[in-house]
Amino acid sequence: MNSETIGMWAGLIWNALNEADVLDTKQIKKMTKLKEKQLAYGLGWLAREGKIAFEESGDDKEILVRLVQE
Repeated sequence: MNSETIGMWAGLIWNALNEADVLDTKQIKKMTKLKEKQLAYGLGWLAREGKIAFEESGDDKEILVRLVQE
């Protein structure tokens, strides 16, 4: 695994989030077909770049993710 691969995973996540205002991690996994570890790396990449924000869901079962508007 290298930064190019992680960047590709981040791109898949960004594209999924670009289609919706907010998605939970299960929805992102389903839309991108990424495995748990790949999702974590991609989310970390986007978070480090300040492209996404995390929120707790009302039932605390899932983490909600949304794009940060610049």
